[in-house]
Amino acid sequence: MAGRHFDEWTVGDKLTHEIRRTVTEADNLFFTVMTHNPQPLHLDVEAAKESEFGQILVNGTYTFSLMVGLSVGDTTLGTLVANLGYDKLVMPKPVFIGDTLHATSEVIALRESKSRPDTGIVTFLHEAVNQRGEVVCRCERSALLKKAG
Repeated sequence: MAGRHFDEWTVGDKLTHEIRRTVTEADNLFFTVMTHNPQPLHLDVEAAKESEFGQILVNGTYTFSLMVGLSVGDTTLGTLVANLGYDKLVMPKPVFIGDTLHATSEVIALRESKSRPDTGIVTFLHEAVNQRGEVVCRCERSALLKKAG
């Protein structure tokens, strides 16, 4: 798998990324502990049972990170100079242990770099979708990419 260069994208390009990931208890636990997030909804089964969800809720920042990670191989692997920002991040549905997620990406904007003629900015709309076809995370990512040749 390899990413595309700036000049290989067009607005409206859409990808469904082949890699899927079933979220495990260990994924959620390690990510939550590693990022020092003490939220009981992510760590405490008994507290989570008492919540409106009735079970452990997967850490949203894990879901976001997984969504972007699932897209990298097809979008920016080997062509990225830097991620410039993530905008309009939403999580319309919860993610639970055992959910299987895949990601989609669409190019929603392209812009030549004004200061770096060998690069351009691609804005992607990324979505993470669960096994029920529900969008669980969405954001726009602006990436500074190298041009081909």
